[in-house]
Amino acid sequence: MSEEQAQSDTGEAATDGAEVTPLNALSLATPPVQQVVEGALMAAGGPLTLDQILGLYPEDRRPPREEIRAAIDALTADYADRGIELVEVAGGWRIQVRRAVAPWVARLWEEKPARYSRALLETLALIAYRQPITRGEIEDIRGVTVSTQIVKTLTEREWVRVVGHRDVPGRPALYATTRRFLDYFGLRSLNDLPPLAELRDPAFFDEQLRAAGEARPDDTDHGDPR
Repeated sequence: MSEEQAQSDTGEAATDGAEVTPLNALSLATPPVQQVVEGALMAAGGPLTLDQILGLYPEDRRPPREEIRAAIDALTADYADRGIELVEVAGGWRIQVRRAVAPWVARLWEEKPARYSRALLETLALIAYRQPITRGEIEDIRGVTVSTQIVKTLTEREWVRVVGHRDVPGRPALYATTRRFLDYFGLRSLNDLPPLAELRDPAFFDEQLRAAGEARPDDTDHGDPR
């Protein structure tokens, strides 16, 4: 056996026995852009922006931004008649269960989706449409006290946050919705908000919970029957 053949055989053996890791896998042939985009969106567990998708590629092998957009458009078309869909929300693009099949998919989870009190829904709707708004201003509009539990639930879900304080005695906190709120409800911006009556309807929340595959204990407001 020649020295050249021996070196070739040794190199092949080393390659065959080597473990392919995420680092050395990047030295392999680059897969089609559409496959990378789809795989990333499936694995992300949340929205991805175009910049985040581009960041998956080494700088010297990064495709044009237009190619990523074309891959997203192609996937959107591919999913048109399927049980999943590719949608754009405030945080980027994400793959989710299509709303039409969400009630069936939700049966994978034995627990019932969360049932939010009307008081919580009205509070969230007022924050969404009147933001920034103080707790006292919400109470003036609704005519009843906003319970601490409602505020806690909305902030723990990261649907609302404090964005400042009103320049009046006591400097009450100003509440506004978050990007997570937009992402959760499939909105690209506040301009895409549904009518106020729809946002206050518990059915709107139930539909989103089923699409997200969530199941949580009831969030109730025993001190406020409204």
